[in-house]
Amino acid sequence: MDLTKIVSISGKPGLYLVTGQGKNSVVVESLLDGKRFPAFAQDRMSSLEEISIFTTSEDKPLKEVFKNINEKFGETLDFEVKKISNEDLKEKFASVLPDFDENAVYPSDIKKVFNWYQLLMEKNMLDFSEEENEAETEVAKTEEQKEITKED
Repeated sequence: MDLTKIVSISGKPGLYLVTGQGKNSVVVESLLDGKRFPAFAQDRMSSLEEISIFTTSEDKPLKEVFKNINEKFGETLDFEVKKISNEDLKEKFASVLPDFDENAVYPSDIKKVFNWYQLLMEKNMLDFSEEENEAETEVAKTEEQKEITKED
């Protein structure tokens, strides 16, 4: 799952796909309505790859949070993000990321994460199968190392 070309633009709703490079800008396409426009440096863009969630220990990359949401809720959320109370929202987020920092992560941030997840799933832009394959490969390598060590 590559989130480097998907950006959030401060002050604008939704997510955007980076489609090209302009002279002093980046051309982005809205995932909500498909409109393309140039985004400039003052627009304060953040790649989803760079975003992480504050926890009580070390920060969790958004990619891991999305994976946890997928494991917990599947491809579609079983609740309406806009209609759920802040307490219920925190409870749902805690089921995905139990050690999130409640003082630093606001309900608006949680809503954004769930909305982004839902949008990316609708657009088939999240693929968790490659990470599962990578994890299986790592387990297989570890098992091979154990076997080699036992033989020696």
